[in-house]
Amino acid sequence: MNLVAIKRVTGLLLIFAGLHLSLFAQDKNSAIKAFNESVDLMKTDPVSAIESFENCIKVCEQVGDSANDIKAKAVKVLPDLYYQKASDLLLVDKKISESIGASKKAIEIANKYDDTAVVANTNKIMIQAYSAMGSTLAPTDANKAIMAYDSALAINPHHQASLYNKALIYRKMNNAEKFGQTIDQYIDELKPDEEEQKIAQANKLALDFYKTAGGKANQANKTADALSMLNTSLKYGTDKTVYYYFADIYNKQKKYSDAAINAQKGLDMETGDSDAKAKYYFQLGLAQKGKGDKAAACETFSNALFGQFAAAAKAEKTNLQCK
Repeated sequence: MNLVAIKRVTGLLLIFAGLHLSLFAQDKNSAIKAFNESVDLMKTDPVSAIESFENCIKVCEQVGDSANDIKAKAVKVLPDLYYQKASDLLLVDKKISESIGASKKAIEIANKYDDTAVVANTNKIMIQAYSAMGSTLAPTDANKAIMAYDSALAINPHHQASLYNKALIYRKMNNAEKFGQTIDQYIDELKPDEEEQKIAQANKLALDFYKTAGGKANQANKTADALSMLNTSLKYGTDKTVYYYFADIYNKQKKYSDAAINAQKGLDMETGDSDAKAKYYFQLGLAQKGKGDKAAACETFSNALFGQFAAAAKAEKTNLQCK
């Protein structure tokens, strides 16, 4: 039972216990009886008490002005009961769709009787329900999951969980535009001085997404797409592999100065062993070769003679007739 509803009813019982003995109009007695029966039912069956209180209100309206005080007390309880039903359906029974339906009814009743507190609390339940629905649908129906998250965001545009989970779906769908829009909205909702870990996590998620997309576009020789994705990735941080991809693209485009700059940036960030550094040295060597600096290229290719780049670097040294 909702604690607020219990407190309200406790007060009502104290008020009406004395009234019942002093009332003379039989019609008002019927309203009091309907109210007391509703209160008793609320203790054992809150859902059934909803209909009972609604009937009590109808009786009061039939009686007229003399029962207005009773009706006012019933009206204070009814929205809480609707809210509690919606809450229990979600949190206790785990019935998401039913909870959403009950929440809509609770808000309708709360608005009817000007209970702003119940409207606010029920909106929170609806947000939880839509968010839970989105999480349930995400593995099997991405579009419906997005619709569920959008329903939560229609109630509260600042709901962080819905924004983040929407971004994850767009990432899975490889929808770069929607992913970027959504993850940016999520990051904007985070407080830099309080949620640094979440901000870092979101930035890494976005950087990795655009880095991977850029790498795939580069492999497919879609240079414009690759550069767009890689440049977007830099909004979210720096990454040595991104600089490697830039160097590779610029070498292919014969933009050797740009290739050298990015190869060096990646090399400066690489803290691994010679095998790990080889790919940056290789791209730097290609850039130096393209610029006509044979001596520098020969020395750089020597540093690339490791791991999977060993054969290619050796071939470049042979072609350059390095000593």
